[in-house]
Amino acid sequence: MSADLAACTNFSFLRGASHPDEMVLQAKALGLSAIGIADRNTLAGVVRAHKAAKEAGMRLLVGARLVTEDGLEVIAYPKDRAAYGRLCALLTLGNRRAPKGQCFLSSADVAAQGAGMVLICLPPARGDGSGDPLPAFIAALADPRACYLALTREFGPRDQARMQARSALARDLGVKLVAVQNALYHNPERRALADVVACIREHVTIDQAGMLLAAHGERHLKPGAEMARLFSGFDEALAAQEEIIAQVTFSLDELRYEYPEEVVAPGETPLESLTRLTHAGARERYPRGVPEKVKALIAHELKLIAELDYARYFLTVHEIVAFARGEKILCQGRGSAANSVVCYCLGVTAVDPTKVDLLFERFVSAERKEPPDIDVDFEHERREEVIQHIYDKYGRHRAGIAATVITYRGRSAMREVGKALGLSPDTIEVLAKTLWGWSSGGPQDDHIRSETALDPDAPRLRLALDLTRALQGFPRHLSQHVGGFVITRGPLEELCPIGNAAMADRTFIEWDKDDIDTLGILKIDVLALGMLTAVAKAFDMIEQVYGVRYDLATIPPEDPAVYDMICAADTVGVFQIESRAQMSMLPRLKPRCFYDLVIEVAIVRPGPIQGDMVHPYLRRREGKEPVIFPSKELEEVLGKTLGVPLFQEQAMRIAIVAAGFSPSEADRLRRAMATFRKVGIIHQFGMKLVEGMVARGYERGFAERCFKQIEGFGEYGFPESHAASFALIVYISAWIKKYYPDVFCAALLNAQPMGFYAPAQLVRDACAHGVKAHAPDVNESGWETALACPPSAFLPPFMGEPTE
Repeated sequence: MSADLAACTNFSFLRGASHPDEMVLQAKALGLSAIGIADRNTLAGVVRAHKAAKEAGMRLLVGARLVTEDGLEVIAYPKDRAAYGRLCALLTLGNRRAPKGQCFLSSADVAAQGAGMVLICLPPARGDGSGDPLPAFIAALADPRACYLALTREFGPRDQARMQARSALARDLGVKLVAVQNALYHNPERRALADVVACIREHVTIDQAGMLLAAHGERHLKPGAEMARLFSGFDEALAAQEEIIAQVTFSLDELRYEYPEEVVAPGETPLESLTRLTHAGARERYPRGVPEKVKALIAHELKLIAELDYARYFLTVHEIVAFARGEKILCQGRGSAANSVVCYCLGVTAVDPTKVDLLFERFVSAERKEPPDIDVDFEHERREEVIQHIYDKYGRHRAGIAATVITYRGRSAMREVGKALGLSPDTIEVLAKTLWGWSSGGPQDDHIRSETALDPDAPRLRLALDLTRALQGFPRHLSQHVGGFVITRGPLEELCPIGNAAMADRTFIEWDKDDIDTLGILKIDVLALGMLTAVAKAFDMIEQVYGVRYDLATIPPEDPAVYDMICAADTVGVFQIESRAQMSMLPRLKPRCFYDLVIEVAIVRPGPIQGDMVHPYLRRREGKEPVIFPSKELEEVLGKTLGVPLFQEQAMRIAIVAAGFSPSEADRLRRAMATFRKVGIIHQFGMKLVEGMVARGYERGFAERCFKQIEGFGEYGFPESHAASFALIVYISAWIKKYYPDVFCAALLNAQPMGFYAPAQLVRDACAHGVKAHAPDVNESGWETALACPPSAFLPPFMGEPTE
């Protein structure tokens, strides 16, 4: 058996030519005892390697390839959790010194933080070690015995002499040799892609690259027998591999997320604090007495939260929301958090889940064993205040935004590969336009012939097409998530490296939301919503001009006049239902209550349209088609939506009750629906769903229609809880437009840019509702649009006269 302890993946951006999981699986297939993944100044890909290694039963060494400003290149593998924390802190140090995407480290930095790590020094620029920082680096180490010199095969004419010189250098420095393949890709077929990504990195064509490219195609993983042959005569270098593997026992499984302590009141346990705040919030939400149903739901949710130890997480979110409310920043939780009555009582969400009959287990489930995910929308103009509050309260060493991995998609891959291969710009653009979707994989030959008149079998063109398909999905660079925060009790920089974002005063960690989910690390999404800014400005203006204060919870509910306006499609500027598609749907669906708005928000989406859900629902709603349920179980699932699955939660329930899916399988189905456009795996569930329903007595045609509808969610389907949160803002913005068209128009103008309509169109619509618009006046106008006087004709009948 053998190992490769210097493997590089495509997370060494534009250097490696294989995904982390490809490296791990190939090592397993070759019978290697372990593989070490060490990307250039980053740990961005290690979670994906870790996940693949766990599933394959493969031994993984987690590390990083540290490239210093003074010419040192050393692979660092932490032996234990403490050393891993030092490696993360070291990378954070280099990242914070440098602009986004770079890492400035010195060999002295590495030597100072190298305790507890196995260090493998890669070949210096000169084979004898002269003129490089290696001797001084080894001399500065606290334990030089943990340092090894990498022995590689370059497959050149003087390879044996170079390896002998390397061996002599190791003896002179008092360190051991270790044989490494220094692999850039998992199999030989990726050599061409490795050359192309090198050209993309260096901004040259393949014809100009010359010595920038590898001289051979041997930088791929090899079986143990081949390694033994290549390093014959250097048995000690091969033996050192197993020696290192035995020393490095650290695994990412050792990482434990720890919640912040500041959110717990002195003298209370986290659950006691959460329970107290929840019951206090319930009394505020239900001033006439908390219903027994709500009390039961609170008890149920708190019990599950206690079992899973999530109390601190809820308290952390509550603290952020409380700060926003204290600063009069309008906010509302959405997404699966709207399923929780605890979130409603804490003021995190504004939709009463008992009124919409949502499912708490869609949010938190003991069976799924995954952390909850709370998304909170804030006014888009003031969200940065909330973000900086988080940094100020917890410190940048304990709080950071999650990363987003920006990947090559069809057209970007085609353009980059085409440039690298020297194709003409017009040829590249013609080919790029033949790519019309993420999941297409690349243009089909017949389509290229018919649409471009190019010959896809021409050698360079064929190579470009093949490499484009291979490059799709490769990471280009890291960006910051739109607002997913990770906050820890201890130093975050010891959990994952932190780097500078392109935006001033922003820092983010190297792992994206999928990586965070894999390791069970909780994040809080601090998001921005333009309509909340407009609503907040409208509330302030109503108070200033009319003397009445409203918030999201005090707008009069279920006003028939508001629904009359919505049914008439008089919704220019109204959140979510102002598009032409929504306006054409409103007179047909005729929403008359809040849940109708929930359906309206969800139904005009590509998923329900492509899944053929819209017309059956409308026919059944209008009484033109009978509502028939093939079983009592499905009636319970689809009763609210007249037998048509409109929400992701319903698709999950169908899979469980009608097809025999386990809850975990149903959750994988949900994930497949959510990532269909990116990875296209929902079809894997088709046969299981259809055959499972047929086995339980459902007609095959009905089962296939169900899957077709579920498949449509991959194009864009809403969770019911998400639609409910948005429906509340739909109603509130419509209510303001109905009773305060002057305020509504002014608030929208002051919150620009947002929505479908230009300012002139918004003003024209306001004038059609009786508002008089004044031209700008150099003496009277301010920075924002304002009301010249309170037009009392717009006062709702129950309000009385305005305050002077």
